[in-house]
Amino acid sequence: FVVVADFIFSATAVVVQPLSGFALASAIGLSPFEESWIVWSLVLYVLVGLCWLPVVFIQIRMRNLAQDAAVNSEPVPDEYRRLFRIWFWLGWPAFIGVLVIFVLMIWQPH
Repeated sequence: FVVVADFIFSATAVVVQPLSGFALASAIGLSPFEESWIVWSLVLYVLVGLCWLPVVFIQIRMRNLAQDAAVNSEPVPDEYRRLFRIWFWLGWPAFIGVLVIFVLMIWQPH
């Protein structure tokens, strides 16, 4: 359930965040593609998404490996640990990218 919930909530956010961001920027009088911090945020958003997309498939594969191991009363295979390391390392650039987006958003000259 965690993998499915993560996919549903994350996929929804991937669509809603930029749409709501453009609407908010327009509502306060900003032209999103004329604001360098918004352009950089969008670039980072795409890079974060490129890290997230393989994670979805990795999580599904890890879930299946864990389920098979449990059903067969076996330890999880080495592939699970390898996938976990990839999952872990893809999380760091995504996390840092989101932090930088936040910093870009709050540290704007007024």
